[in-house]
Amino acid sequence: MCEANVYINKDGEEILFLENVDILIPEGNKIFMRNLFGEQKTFEGFLKEISLLKHKIILEEKK
Repeated sequence: MCEANVYINKDGEEILFLENVDILIPEGNKIFMRNLFGEQKTFEGFLKEISLLKHKIILEEKK
């Protein structure tokens, strides 16, 4: 499987935002994502880190 879990970095803590994400599309300062089950979310902020080995994506809120 190639999906990843998306976390929000908030005050140095990683908070789970969406599991099993298979599509992530950055559009300006917003990030659209959809998981294997069809659940969709949009996040306003930016990409901080992607770890392909850990299947983990970390986002950070726009300041």
